[in-house]
Amino acid sequence: MTVAFFTGFPGFIASRIIREAFKKYHYERIYAIVLATQFDKAEKEKKAILTQFPDREIVLIEGDITLPQLDLSDETIIMLQDQVEVVWHLAAIYDLAVPRPIAWKVNVHGTEMMNLFVEELPHLKRYMYFSTAYVAGTRLGNLLETELVRPDGFKNFYEETKFEAELSVDMLKDRLPVTIIRPGIVRGDSKTGETIKFDGPYFLLNMIDRLKKLPILPYIGHSTSKINVVPVDYIFEAAVYLSELEEARGTTVHLTDPNPHPVQEVYRAFVKEITGKTPKGHIPLNVAQASLGIHAIRKKLGVEYEALDYLTWNASFDTTIANTLLKDSGIKCADFINTIPTMIQYYEEHKNNQKYQIEIK
Repeated sequence: MTVAFFTGFPGFIASRIIREAFKKYHYERIYAIVLATQFDKAEKEKKAILTQFPDREIVLIEGDITLPQLDLSDETIIMLQDQVEVVWHLAAIYDLAVPRPIAWKVNVHGTEMMNLFVEELPHLKRYMYFSTAYVAGTRLGNLLETELVRPDGFKNFYEETKFEAELSVDMLKDRLPVTIIRPGIVRGDSKTGETIKFDGPYFLLNMIDRLKKLPILPYIGHSTSKINVVPVDYIFEAAVYLSELEEARGTTVHLTDPNPHPVQEVYRAFVKEITGKTPKGHIPLNVAQASLGIHAIRKKLGVEYEALDYLTWNASFDTTIANTLLKDSGIKCADFINTIPTMIQYYEEHKNNQKYQIEIK
């Protein structure tokens, strides 16, 4: 079996990918680079995984992807160069409200440091890089997996820095076995509802839950957009499968919902599931934006201001490459509307646990 190296552990997606890879008997040993501040949490997650897979090995290495040589000793680097065959780079700042300097340091500079590390691995079989479908920024229309076009603008610094980071990885394709994964907005497991934080579509759940005693809950604006939300189980199952697929070398893959639902339909399903009622009327988008411009209101509703940008963005993600590569895998993206009850059940069970809630800035 293969030896792999991970960034982004003990994050939710990285942990689920490791479990899936162990389940498929892909790796016998995994090295995970972990910040000192995350080491205790990583130890707990490592123990939980190895309880399930006692014949495998996870080696935690304290380091920092934003520093030269990942802040690892020469001896550690030599050891990794001798063993590592697959690299998964998932570490990033995912917060939509992140300031640009922090996002640039981790997402762009950190990826550049990882690229240098990967280029010196003599036994490399695959470099799996996690980008985002939202490198498209403010572009509209049908967005192709084969495109990496600099948009006229970005909705936030997260998008901008992930674009710059993907650009640096994409340039390695002519000499390294690279696969770039572009997920949509990731939610919890479609079968269990499990997640580790309530962001993305969960901001809408926060707002609906905190306003549910109102006699009427209106729609937000008159959006004709579709929202692309994908369950984490689709992401980790597809990504692990692609990491072993020869045809996926040198490709960029949209792991997005091939059949996304309109924002209004999703919102209506959320309101119906939480309150038993159907939304009525519309609050103008500019009024919602003005309201969320006030920190006290954002905090009260548990919604990031930047989340509104995704409710009115008219673009779609082409999944031709994803469909072709996954056609024989049996892996499919669960329908969002059909799995909303499971998602909301998990939310209801954990909404009062602050570890799931995002600090609203």
